[in-house]
Amino acid sequence: MGTSEQIHPANEASSEGLPSLIRFISSEMDHDFDSIVNDHINNLSAPALDSHSPNSSIMVSEAAAERESNRIHSVSISMPPTPKRVGFTDNNETIDAPDSAAATSKDKKTRFYSQPMPTATTTESSAGAPASGELPRHPRISKLKDKRFDSFKTWSGRLERQLSNLRGNKIQEIEQESVSQPTAEPQPNTPINIPVDRFFDALEGPELDKLRASEESILPEDKTWPFLLRYPISSFGIILGVSSQAIMWKALATSASTKFLHISMDVNLVLWWISIVLMAIVTFAYVLKIIFYFEAVRREYYHPIRVNFFFAPWIALLFLALGLPPSVYQNLPHALWYVLMIPFLCLELKIYGQWMSGGQRRLSKVANPSNHLSVVGNFVGSLLGASMGLKEGPIFFFAVGLAHYTVLFVTLYQRLPTNETLPKELHPVFFLFVAAPSVASMAWANIQGSFDFGARIAYFIALFLYFSLAVRINFFRGFRFSLAWWAYTFPMTGAAIATIRYSNMVNTVVTKSLVVILCILSTLTVTGLLVTTIIHAFVLRDLFPNDISIAISDRKPKTHRRWYHHRRAGSTDIDQFLKYADSAEAKDIEAALSGSIELQSTAAPKEVSQD
Repeated sequence: MGTSEQIHPANEASSEGLPSLIRFISSEMDHDFDSIVNDHINNLSAPALDSHSPNSSIMVSEAAAERESNRIHSVSISMPPTPKRVGFTDNNETIDAPDSAAATSKDKKTRFYSQPMPTATTTESSAGAPASGELPRHPRISKLKDKRFDSFKTWSGRLERQLSNLRGNKIQEIEQESVSQPTAEPQPNTPINIPVDRFFDALEGPELDKLRASEESILPEDKTWPFLLRYPISSFGIILGVSSQAIMWKALATSASTKFLHISMDVNLVLWWISIVLMAIVTFAYVLKIIFYFEAVRREYYHPIRVNFFFAPWIALLFLALGLPPSVYQNLPHALWYVLMIPFLCLELKIYGQWMSGGQRRLSKVANPSNHLSVVGNFVGSLLGASMGLKEGPIFFFAVGLAHYTVLFVTLYQRLPTNETLPKELHPVFFLFVAAPSVASMAWANIQGSFDFGARIAYFIALFLYFSLAVRINFFRGFRFSLAWWAYTFPMTGAAIATIRYSNMVNTVVTKSLVVILCILSTLTVTGLLVTTIIHAFVLRDLFPNDISIAISDRKPKTHRRWYHHRRAGSTDIDQFLKYADSAEAKDIEAALSGSIELQSTAAPKEVSQD
């Protein structure tokens, strides 16, 4: 007993630093264990002392009942199956032990099973996030919910929320789903009008469709964008190529000089219906882009090259009108021509005004071969109007087109904007030089009523440009396919149609042979492009890549370049640099550094001669 008394004070001293819950459990266990040991000793000693007493069994049973009533039952604590943490407090709290019957029934009914740990945080679970056992969403659904493209959406996700409300889903659930999706990084404010200098600074390539290494895209480059966001305005070039073929085969079937070919009008009718179907598909897709991604359409309009393709839909409509069968073509109402030419007038007032005003988009700065599309529309409209019997309107657009074609021809012929040769990828666009004079010759012939000297002059210019390009076979090798090439097929078809008109006036073997050769080349070109487009669309599936040209930021990223890291900086270089930095020619710093190098190179021989 003395030993036990010495142990207990030690235990009490060691338990002073323990939490209250552990001290309570340990004290109850010690009390319960001591009572059990004492009862056992008493049970063993009682029979030995009073083994012959008749009331010994009654006394033992009463003692056992008394010990049972005085006994304190232990408390069972059920911990969570996968606890995150266990916290103890030092506050003195009392634990009420339940009755034995209630505890027994609770132990029988309550069962704990292992469950997966919830992935959502406490804030998400309290806000109505999906349960931890819910299956993850399909990656394609997550792609549709990606918020990084909201800056280009017309409603920025409002339409999706409205549709979800109609389906019965709560806005709170949608917002919680968006928490788990990748969010866009902070992006610069989307400007209403991106300066044209930004396109030249941020993009490179023949069509300004590649991002420079020093620039960053505001859209993710590591994933495929939505289809409508990748769908370019240059897709209307497909209709230009096919519908111009319908006009050519119509001319072959109705011209007197090509009767020996025995061409049926069924070819024209089939091609015309194919053009109608393509026009409906391409227009429907681009209208959807206007509705859902209007910011992308806006950026295409401010692009110095893409803006010219906004003439393509209206030129295609003029081609469809010209390709109608003769029975329908002769009965077209005059109001149709005015309706089709109003968009041309609006676009030309905007673009030609920018060329002439001398601002950022002046012609000497933004001139490129695709500008011919804005000029060809005038001649095509004059051709259709004169065929319908109109006079003043066709002459007006013919005059406007002739004036701006002359300026554009000289600007592009001398390479006034850059004084550099066009890259190899842009070699097919040289055929746009052929489009305007060939269509202008036919338009003037319809205005005058005959293929007179003015029409022949324009036709011979187009024929010379055509032959000057056709003889250079190596000029069109080794470049990458582009959807914009379709806009460059109709100049070849236009030259073939003009040759058919010329052969009606000059019916010789040479002109007939020329008609056959040009029509075959045009048909083979359009057929080859059609096959190539189908391969890239359905086999390679790269017809519509990410349109990087519309994903540039509105300002140039900050770069920390130091001019003295590129070469050894001497005292002469520093003086020359400071001289040019303080002068009016501060922009030409590279010239200053190159000038200092020349000065050093010229000064070195003098020093040698003096020695």
